[in-house]
Amino acid sequence: MSIGILFKIAAVGILVTLLNQVLKHSGKEEHAYLVSLCGFIIVLTWVLPFIVELFENMESLFSM
Repeated sequence: MSIGILFKIAAVGILVTLLNQVLKHSGKEEHAYLVSLCGFIIVLTWVLPFIVELFENMESLFSM
């Protein structure tokens, strides 16, 4: 796992937080919720291959 993915996740988190606050203060809570959901889905698609690899490594470790 490279350090680049951590910086990407942090950047998405900061961006989503800023957009979320702006949208909530302008009275658009439903859009703020959708922005948060989209940010979560983006980060999940980046992290999911690492999770799959982790479970495959654990499976191979304990199958010995």
